[in-house]
Amino acid sequence: MSQIKSVLLWENQRRYIREAIDAGTLKGAIIPTGSTEQHNEHLAMNHDTASAVHVSKLAAQKLFPQVIVTTPLAIGVSEHWMDHKGTLTLRPEVFGEVLYDVADSLRRHGIENVLIVNGHAGNAGPVRERLDGFRERLGININFHSYWEAYTSELIKEQMESGVCPGHAAEFETAFGLAAFPQNVDWEGVDYDNAKLTISDPRQAESDRAYHHQAKLATAEKGEVMINVAVDWVAEKMREMIG
Repeated sequence: MSQIKSVLLWENQRRYIREAIDAGTLKGAIIPTGSTEQHNEHLAMNHDTASAVHVSKLAAQKLFPQVIVTTPLAIGVSEHWMDHKGTLTLRPEVFGEVLYDVADSLRRHGIENVLIVNGHAGNAGPVRERLDGFRERLGININFHSYWEAYTSELIKEQMESGVCPGHAAEFETAFGLAAFPQNVDWEGVDYDNAKLTISDPRQAESDRAYHHQAKLATAEKGEVMINVAVDWVAEKMREMIG
C-alpha cells in the first residue's frame, strides 16, 4: 500500500499517508485557504472555502497519487465584510501563524512541496507579506496563488458578460457555485431593495448592489468553463513544484 486512498487528507487513514510518504509516491500538498463571510443575498457564506477546495481537489486528482489536499483554512481575513452579520474574521497575524503551522506540520512529516491555493481575496495580502519568511523558516518549496490568477483578460471577456472577475458574489462566483455546488445558490425570497443592509462604506454599498445584479447573469455553463481552466492551471503549478 504505497499510495493515498483519496486526494483529501481527511478521508485517509493514517497508514495510507504514512506509507505513501515513506515510499516517496506522495510528493506534495495543497493547502486551500478561504473564508466564512457574507456573499451577498444569494450565495452561501462558505463559497470561498468551497471553491478553493473544489479546484484543489480536482487539480490533485489530475496528479494522483502524488498530491494531497489538506483540511482547508475556512476562516480568513475578512474584517472588511464585518458590516454583514455572520461573517467571521481572523487577524492577519493569526491567520498567518495558523497557515504557517499547517505548512510546518507537512514539513515535519517529510512533504517539502506545498502550494497554498486561495479562494478569498482578503487572504492574499497577508500571505504574500509573509511568504518569504515562511520559506526562510521552513526551508521547503512553498508557493501561493489565488486560483483566479489562471484567468486571462481574454477569457474573462469571453465568458463573463459583466466583464468582472472575480468580483464578490457577482457573476463569476455565482456561476462557479451553480456549476460546482448549486445548493449554495439560493435566490428564493431575495428582495435586495427591501433588505435591511447596513454597509458603512458608500463604495462598498454601490458595488454590493452592482454585484447583486451581475450575479443574475451567471450560468452553470460559464462556471464549468472557468473551473476547468483554474483546475488545469493549478495542476500545472503543482506539477512544476513536484518536478
